[in-house]
Amino acid sequence: MVTRRQLLAPALGAVIAASSIPAAFGKARLGEDGLYQFDWYVESFLDLADDLAAATRDGKRFAILWGLRNCPACRRMHEVYMADPKVEAYIRDHFAVLHLNILGSREVTDFGGSRLTEKRLAAHYGIIGTPAIQFFPRQADDLAARPPRDREVARMEALPAQDGFLALFQQVVG
Repeated sequence: MVTRRQLLAPALGAVIAASSIPAAFGKARLGEDGLYQFDWYVESFLDLADDLAAATRDGKRFAILWGLRNCPACRRMHEVYMADPKVEAYIRDHFAVLHLNILGSREVTDFGGSRLTEKRLAAHYGIIGTPAIQFFPRQADDLAARPPRDREVARMEALPAQDGFLALFQQVVG
């Protein structure tokens, strides 16, 4: 005869094993603003030149992730794509990610010193949907003199298939 203890032991073992996964992996939280956040996303004074310089000092690439409250693709990106420890670790180790709200009202200082709300900055760069990710060069040397779209080295304008998501980040690093 099988006891309840014997039946529940494998399930208990799985729970214990799952709890030993490092806390940083797959733990996006939904912020008060409705955007998903990871603890490793950039805490910023919203000055893009400073954020890019800090990323470069840390040996990382600077990227802006544009999101929106209740965005199904943003949710999928955070809860499925980035829940993969390999994907999250790669992005965390190689990128400084600033998460902005495409309709947000916080003031952001652009590379040339202009102060725009998140919403106006998104329009300035031609960001029209979420999630979108802008990838910037390692140096801000002449970014202010370039047209906004020419400041980027790559852009994700819509959520790709899951197998292409990590490949995009790897391409930018390479």
